[in-house]
Parts: sequence; structure tokens; C-alpha cells
Amino acid sequence: MADIAGLLAALDGIEISTDRALLRQKSRDFYWYSPILKAILDGKAGELYARPKDEAEVLRILAACRAARVPVTTRGGGTGNYGQCVPLEGGVILDMTAMAKPIGITDGVVDVECGMKMIDLDLWARDQGWELKLWPSTKRTATIGGFVAGGGAGVGGIAHGTMRERGNLVGARVATMQDPPVVLDLEGDDASPVNRTYGTTGIMTRIRLPLTPAQEWRDIAIGFEKFTDASAFALALAFADGIPKKMCAVFDSQLPPFFRAIADSVPAGQSLVLTMVAPSGLRALRDLAREHNGTFLVEQSTVEAERDPDKTPFYEYCWNHTTLQVLKKDRGVSYLQCRFPFEDTLAAIEAVRIPFRDEVWMHTECVRFGGRTTMSALPVIRWTSAERMQEIMAAFEAVGIGIANPHVLTIEEGSNYRRVPGDQLGFKQRTDPLGLLNPGKMRDFVPVETAA
Repeated sequence: MADIAGLLAALDGIEISTDRALLRQKSRDFYWYSPILKAILDGKAGELYARPKDEAEVLRILAACRAARVPVTTRGGGTGNYGQCVPLEGGVILDMTAMAKPIGITDGVVDVECGMKMIDLDLWARDQGWELKLWPSTKRTATIGGFVAGGGAGVGGIAHGTMRERGNLVGARVATMQDPPVVLDLEGDDASPVNRTYGTTGIMTRIRLPLTPAQEWRDIAIGFEKFTDASAFALALAFADGIPKKMCAVFDSQLPPFFRAIADSVPAGQSLVLTMVAPSGLRALRDLAREHNGTFLVEQSTVEAERDPDKTPFYEYCWNHTTLQVLKKDRGVSYLQCRFPFEDTLAAIEAVRIPFRDEVWMHTECVRFGGRTTMSALPVIRWTSAERMQEIMAAFEAVGIGIANPHVLTIEEGSNYRRVPGDQLGFKQRTDPLGLLNPGKMRDFVPVETAA
């Protein structure tokens, strides 16, 4: 148990709380999508909540926690899916959402405090002619620091890849758990050890990201009688370099009825493609859809939809929001994350979609990895047991589909294709020698200093 009284005295003047209801709320994310993680993580909670307003307060908190040997688990919007911000060993919940100011844009690179909501950052940049390259389906609630630390894939991946691609993270300021804690200013490859490492290697305080020129994106829903036609259209769009696009997702016919605002517009039994395309590409998009037997169903402005709390931008039906939309009506499902091979992509999809169609509701997203285009997938799975989930994953892998297992806790267990290149383990040994930052989330780490 942490010395809470001692920490309260040491952190006087910082926003802190021991309220148990608040601690329960701030010790959770969306791990409950996985029945496996739910059984492991339910009931886990921190012992002290701290919300620093600047780097100086972050360093005070880390210094006090290091002195008292108290773990620190950082969080942003709490929209992760793997228990990234759930404290396994209690301690302090470090809420970064008070550090939420944009610093500025220089040569197309934004410098921003890590607790800023991604929707606020994107709209602020848009007023200056720029927009984010990448964002998650939780853009309206996620923070930029949380996305870099625990997400890394999403809308924009069809054009820009994921956060693991070199150049998609320009730099970061990172507070360490050394003696004493310090702030490191990391650039380029030197920042890779804090990219998608769940706050285990340091506490990001500011982030530098490249932007891209803003577009007035249009959300387009297109219906298809056949799933195979929908998939072929989506991949053709992904390869159509002349059509500016931000997103393209494909859904088998079981899924559109769960998409509240557009469900009535999708004919029963049809598969659905949701895409974001710039106005200059709409004529070509219509021609491509017609060529693949698709019919335009719904069109709206992405930006107008995301500015209106009563509307739904189409990206909130995509990526892992698909799973959430289903869970709102049916709690008997979970999901997988996987990547299809670059060659014979459509054949690989059908090789698993058809035999598992009653329990695997296929949902794919067009994305680039290492400069090559393919489809990733977040299919909704009818849950029966952990053993059955393992059987389904094995069947996917048997036909060359890579699995990013969302039912595990540690960075190493998730997947190789989602891991960011770099020596995260060696970096953590230097910056967190006692292993106090989000302990239990880096499987291979062994403390290099004793706790005595």
C-alpha cells in the first residue's frame, strides 16, 4: 500500500484526490471489450489521483513517488482497449488532461501538450489550414498523448500508415523516473521508445507531430449486394492515387443494422463501405463505385458532423468504434485485430469470412504498412470462450493473416507488426530503473535498481 498521507503532504498545491469513486472511474478504459481482460482487470484501481497542470508539477509527483517507491500509471482520455491505463499495482493515477494547450505550428509540425483532446487539436489546426494525419475513432474524447502512447492506428492510415512509420512522430518531451526525475527532449528515432509503450518508458508532456493540409472531407456510405464487391471496391480505392481519401472501411451485412444514424439507409442484407473522400474526388469515387456495383446511400460533411454533438461522423462507425456500436445493443460479442497479407488480400479475407460467418462479422479497414497497402481488420466476434477465440486466431494465422491479440496486457504479447522499432526495453532500464511506471505492462522488464 502506498504512503498516501506522505504523498498528500509532499504534493500540496497540486490537484489531487483520494475519492474512491473518482479513482475507480480514472482507473478504467475500454478493456471490457475483452471478456478475458475484464476478468483480469475488474476491480483494479489506483490509490491517489493527481492532475498536474505543467511539467514542474509532473516532476514533483514523480520525485515524490520515486522516493516513496509508489507506482505511477498515466492516462489521457481513457479510450484505450487493452487496459493500458489500468494500474495493476495501485499507486498514483497521473491524469494529464490539464496539460492541454497547443504550443504552435512550425513548418507543418505541431507542438502540443499531451493532454489536449484530438478533436480540439484538429479543429485548432484546421483554422490555420492544417489537420492531423492520423486519429482514432475516439477522436472526440481521446487525447493526443494517449493516442501516441497506446493507440497509433486509425483514420488516415489509408494515406499515412500508422504511428509506427518513421516521420509520423517528430519528437516528444518525456519526464523520467530517474533519480532525480528529469525531462528529456527527444527527436526523430530517439522518440521511438515512448511510441505505443503505454507510459511504461516515460511520461510524455509535449508531443511534436507532422500535420497535413486540411481538406473538407465528405463522409460517403456506399451499399453493395455482395461483400466481395465491397472489398474489391475498397482495395481499388486504396490504390487509386488520384482520389484524395482519409478512410475506407468495409462491413459485412450483419453490422450496418447496429449503426444507428444510417442503419435505415442501408438495404437489408447489403454490405457497406464507409469512406472519407475530398470533394475533388467525388466524381471519380462515383465512377469507381458504379464499376463495382455499388450505390451511394448517404453523404455528409465530416467536419460538420464532428462539430455537432448530436451527429455521428462516419469514422465513429469504423476502427474499434464498430465493436462499441454492436456492444451498445449486444453484450455477447468481442473482437479481434489483424492484418491481411499484401498479396492475395481479398482471397485471404474470404478464406476466413466464409467458414466463420456465423460468429465472425467481418469488418476491414484499408491501411498502409511500410509503404505497402493492404487491409487490416477488426471483426466483431460472437463470444463463446477463450478457447474458441484461440481457435479462430489460429485459423486466421494458418492462411497468413497476422494477429494483433487485443486480449493480452503487455506490449510484447500484442503483435510484432504493431510494435514500433527501437529499444524500448533498454530505454526503460535507463529512464525507470525501479520499474515504477505502469508496472506489469512490459513483460520483459526487470528492475535494474533495488527498491530498498
